[in-house]
Amino acid sequence: MKYYLIAGEASGDLHASHLMAALRREDSDARFRCFGGDLMAAQGATLVRHYRDLAYMGLFPVLFHAHTILQGMAQCKADIAAWRPDVLILVDYPGFNLKMARFAHDYVDPQTGRRGLCPVYYYISPKLWAWKEWRIKDIRKYVDELFSILPFEVAFFEGKHGYPIHYVGNPTVDEIAAYRSDPSTPRALRTQLLGRESASYDPARDTRPVIALLAGSRKNEISDNLSRMLRAVVPWAMDYRIVIAGAPSFDADHYRRIVGRVQRRHPEVATPEIVFGQTYDLLSRSTAALVTSGTATLETALLRVPQVVCFFMQLRWLASLARRIAIKVRWVSLVNLIADSDVVPELICEQMTPQAARRHLATIMPGGNRREAMLQGYDDMARRLGEPGAPAHAARAMTELLRKSRQTADGAPTS
Repeated sequence: MKYYLIAGEASGDLHASHLMAALRREDSDARFRCFGGDLMAAQGATLVRHYRDLAYMGLFPVLFHAHTILQGMAQCKADIAAWRPDVLILVDYPGFNLKMARFAHDYVDPQTGRRGLCPVYYYISPKLWAWKEWRIKDIRKYVDELFSILPFEVAFFEGKHGYPIHYVGNPTVDEIAAYRSDPSTPRALRTQLLGRESASYDPARDTRPVIALLAGSRKNEISDNLSRMLRAVVPWAMDYRIVIAGAPSFDADHYRRIVGRVQRRHPEVATPEIVFGQTYDLLSRSTAALVTSGTATLETALLRVPQVVCFFMQLRWLASLARRIAIKVRWVSLVNLIADSDVVPELICEQMTPQAARRHLATIMPGGNRREAMLQGYDDMARRLGEPGAPAHAARAMTELLRKSRQTADGAPTS
């Protein structure tokens, strides 16, 4: 069968690549085409456009690059229609992907007049429980099957909205398990794909313990958060290595420019190390971390690294307004949402200052009064997530649904 996948950021690229590998195990004739990234291409997909060309977040970056985004949407629609896949699989990225879902659902064949291009499956559902809950109308209308990776989403979609979903487990559990079984595999793969090893993280070169900085994967995320993270860790810079986990869409010079700007205004800020493609290696050797909200918070927790969750937006008044009006949940980090408790501190929007991050970081460093409680909270979160197997569960369910729909269309019995 022909599978068309769309992912819009680094974590989506990673999760989609593992789903593709699982789909191939279920369907030996699987063919893939995608809007995505290097990891999806490494699984044999024809990469139509890289996600980094369209990865903009926030009102003004989106408005400024509106022409590029609209051109990307038009290209994606035309490519889907020309290739005519058996299924369109959307991976998170709702601003773009829900428009593609509507296109596939409403498409009218110019020759036959038949409505609907192909089934639409959503893997890693939009976070409607956090904001834009009204999008459930689009999910109902344009998405045929939704595959959730967060256990609390079952109550939201099925209990609150009466929309049945498939909870398949969480792929980050699989990724951490694979790393623990063979730490060299993900590092070697990503080094190959990125074409560089960066300044390879070598614990033998400097025996000091590590504080990791994970500032996000989008340009404005990194710029807004990294400068504050660098200032927050100043008190520990003599005794700890400060190491930035670089996002795959940027090179070291991008981070050096940010560091340089910060140091010109704050000369006390130390020059950090920068590594690419080695985030799990880095975290596994870190004493603590400052992490921008997202999948990275879950990865950090599963690797049992105490963390402070940080997410700053440049326009504070707009960020504060958005937080009060649009966000409908008590927490924003996946760790706290899954555990249903205050496991990790969250510094969101105007709360994210260097001083606040420094204060919270002190409580999770060795001897800090929150460190052990946080590690215990991680254990509870992991139990709620369950065992590895998410991509395999999703792939099996998807291929079974597609085969049944084919049998129904051909007039054959489905059982």
